[in-house]
Amino acid sequence: MSTLTTTTVLDELRAKQQQVWSSGDYNKIAAITVPVSEFLVDHVGVRPGSEVLDIATGTGHAALATARQGAPTTGVDYVPALLDIARRRAAAEQLAIDFVEAPAEKLPFADASFDLTLSAIGVMFSADHDTAAAEIARVTRPGGRIGLASWTASGFVGGMLGIVGRHVAPPPGAKSPLRWADEGVVTDLFAGSVEHVRSVTSVVTQRFASAEAFADMFLAYYGPTHMAAKKLDAEGRDALRADLVAHAAASGHADGNGLVCHWEFRVITATRL
Repeated sequence: MSTLTTTTVLDELRAKQQQVWSSGDYNKIAAITVPVSEFLVDHVGVRPGSEVLDIATGTGHAALATARQGAPTTGVDYVPALLDIARRRAAAEQLAIDFVEAPAEKLPFADASFDLTLSAIGVMFSADHDTAAAEIARVTRPGGRIGLASWTASGFVGGMLGIVGRHVAPPPGAKSPLRWADEGVVTDLFAGSVEHVRSVTSVVTQRFASAEAFADMFLAYYGPTHMAAKKLDAEGRDALRADLVAHAAASGHADGNGLVCHWEFRVITATRL
């Protein structure tokens, strides 16, 4: 495949993914990732005064967490509606965060601009993994830190995305976002740009009224499941919902107040050479 053809495929894929994350109502789902963002920020050790970039910031969880610690912070995302929410949240807390509209593969910042570059459940969904990694390395200062939080293939969300992929085939050129939770893959993506690649695995506990309530919430509001359902006929949507319900029921347990699930994620850190 020629370079021009590859570029066209990736541009089309990025446009489709932007549509996915603009669909549904991610703000109703976003609270689920607050603990992941806060774990990431705590794990990497944000210092007051450090220049921080939060890539694929969404509604701003990690950006808000770093700004609260006195770090000048920039958040970047390619979904305008999510950035609007992030700006309102920052204004409500009187936090001076600069939110910029751009994809992870085309960061509008000079080389070596940031002491700390983060992404919490964000860059893993980029269209072009290699370019996104190159951009992360480019904008991070030598000696600076990179911290990435991603859902794992073996965890709950990995299983959910696998279900979606079985019902609706991924678009041409798409690579699994779950690659970003594999330390070996991330080491290869940043080869020659970083050292001291390390990872830790943790879980975030989620609660739902029932397995059915989980499935209905994600079909209504979460971009990947919402868009997949829209591509199916009524029978296909029912089958997708049934598989999501079964997945939640098998993965969680009832505690008398509903369904409890533990969603696994991995944080990978590295130091910029």
